[in-house]
Amino acid sequence: MNKKVSFKDLGLIDYKKCWDYQEELFAEILAVKSSNRKENKTVATKNHLIFCEHPHVYTLGKSGDEKNLLVNEDYLKSRGATFHKINRGGDITYHGPGQIVGYPILDLDNFFTDIHKYLRFLEEAVILTLKEYGLETERSPGETGVWFDVGTTKARKICALGVKSSRWVTMHGFAFNVNSDLSYFGNIIPCGITDKSVTSLQKELGKKVDMNEVKNKLKAHLIELFEIVII
Repeated sequence: MNKKVSFKDLGLIDYKKCWDYQEELFAEILAVKSSNRKENKTVATKNHLIFCEHPHVYTLGKSGDEKNLLVNEDYLKSRGATFHKINRGGDITYHGPGQIVGYPILDLDNFFTDIHKYLRFLEEAVILTLKEYGLETERSPGETGVWFDVGTTKARKICALGVKSSRWVTMHGFAFNVNSDLSYFGNIIPCGITDKSVTSLQKELGKKVDMNEVKNKLKAHLIELFEIVII
């Protein structure tokens, strides 16, 4: 099993450009797996971890309802935002500057073949990162992501998850609100959930946070949880 993972921080990158890049890496891994199966070979598959930020964009997953986008295209243009229907699970979400977006493109045959465990590990990395800032977060039963004050009227999400997997290869991932402009979430019903709000690390701490510091803490927890070697 190859637990080496190629890490790239792409900085601020257009959503579609990054999606195309993900698809390219995803297809390469699937091609190696297909060739191994057909030709009875054991060529190691690669793994990738991408961190980035996106310009203002809304994405709608396969199971999502377009009615959860509350504004029209002209309004989106006026706010400098775009909209994409994409091939991950989940409903609608927002990406923008100040949000850490993580795209693990992993062959889970190199780690463990359990998509639920995979999602829980992504959540756990964020929960442990927030703990380093003195913040206690948790999971919400029946929902993915990382939350504050679950089961109360103050329940709010700080990290959303939406993934795709095929033959145990993953793509898409998580969106962790650090210094996000939360007003952009007002244009959607985030993840189709009407009775809970969203938050950010900046809002919870009452001050702007160093993005690179958060990325380094988050990456360290992902390395520990998945037992990976960054290359």
